[in-house]
Amino acid sequence: MKLFHASNCIVDNPDVLHSRDFLDFGKGFYLTALEEQARKYALRFLLHDDKAYLNYYELDDNLSGFRIKEFSSYDEDWLDFVSLCRVGKQKERYDIVSGGIADDRVFNTIDLYFSGNISKSEALGRLAFIHPNHQICILNQEVINQHLRFVNVEEIKFKKNGSK
Repeated sequence: MKLFHASNCIVDNPDVLHSRDFLDFGKGFYLTALEEQARKYALRFLLHDDKAYLNYYELDDNLSGFRIKEFSSYDEDWLDFVSLCRVGKQKERYDIVSGGIADDRVFNTIDLYFSGNISKSEALGRLAFIHPNHQICILNQEVINQHLRFVNVEEIKFKKNGSK
């Protein structure tokens, strides 16, 4: 599977330790199968006058023996999982988790739910109309060492007209 990771540096030797705590699926190495999504994320670095890179990887399909959790929609299972990860109380342990991102399109709803201003059912009702984007979080360094291969990197730059 071809995967992408946007960063302000070349990440030819990824690891799970350099991630921030309390992210959607926990502390790990985040990638996406959606190249355009990664390119848009890379622009955030350029807007902060930093360099931007799109790192390319291959994840092999032979992941038997690893615990994998996949979310296909913004449903109750996803909401509960992300809620626990975001406060550091997720007890379920997986090697890889994939599913939608709690990005700007969904964050307002998630934030209202986390703060207790809307119920779970109202949050799920709002999220039901949003098609999930995609992220994969590798939480186990062994998966990276044995199954993820760095392929290439592309530096992203603004063109003269200001676009990417």
